[in-house]
Amino acid sequence: MRRLDFPRLQSVLFRPRQVFEEMTSESRPTWLTPMLVLTVTAVLVVIVAGYLKAQAAMMGEISLPQDWQYWSPDMQKNYMQAQQATQGPVFMYVMPLLGSLAGLWVGWLLLAAMLHFGSTLLGGRGSMQSALNIVAWASLPFVLRDLLRIVLMLFAGHAISSPGLSGFASTTGFIAHLLTRLDIFLFWNVILMVIGFGIADSLPRSKAATGVVVVVLLILLAQAGLGAVGSSFGGTAVQRPFF
Repeated sequence: MRRLDFPRLQSVLFRPRQVFEEMTSESRPTWLTPMLVLTVTAVLVVIVAGYLKAQAAMMGEISLPQDWQYWSPDMQKNYMQAQQATQGPVFMYVMPLLGSLAGLWVGWLLLAAMLHFGSTLLGGRGSMQSALNIVAWASLPFVLRDLLRIVLMLFAGHAISSPGLSGFASTTGFIAHLLTRLDIFLFWNVILMVIGFGIADSLPRSKAATGVVVVVLLILLAQAGLGAVGSSFGGTAVQRPFF
């Protein structure tokens, strides 16, 4: 048995049923490979975005928030001072990197635990180990999303300001933060988790889909709510969730 199984990375995206059946029969932890790849791409996204933001700051380019023209002079002054204070490497690289990696690994553990609990309530017979494996491998579409974001940022020459569907939102409140987390890669991830839990936990497809969708919706709503509250207090929000 190989501890790192890189050939399986492509197979799980296009032949997920076969791969999840193999993992179920192996009965061993296989989550290390996808989590390492996700970690590498997450680090690359932060580095590229930080570099582009630093370059824009050096050229005096500062992205202004919505309704900037309605802010009072004191609010505008405080915002500009805050932007200047956050142009160092700690704010450009270190803090976003720590936040991204913490969201990735902690989010993986929490999502696997919640899905395992929900599957058990629905009659699933899987283990926490299989839940960790499935969530990790089912998250591989986010590797493609990270790579796509890197290419787009390098091509456009600036960091992505409206990830997901947030560009369709007219405000920066709850709906905008919810749309930030919605894209085709999330739906791909949900489909893979439904397939994986249906096989590993011996659940009918309807029950597997119900358990996964309910848990994902709860997490999305919680993340959007926290993001909206954080924006109202600090003017910023974490832009890269686990999924």
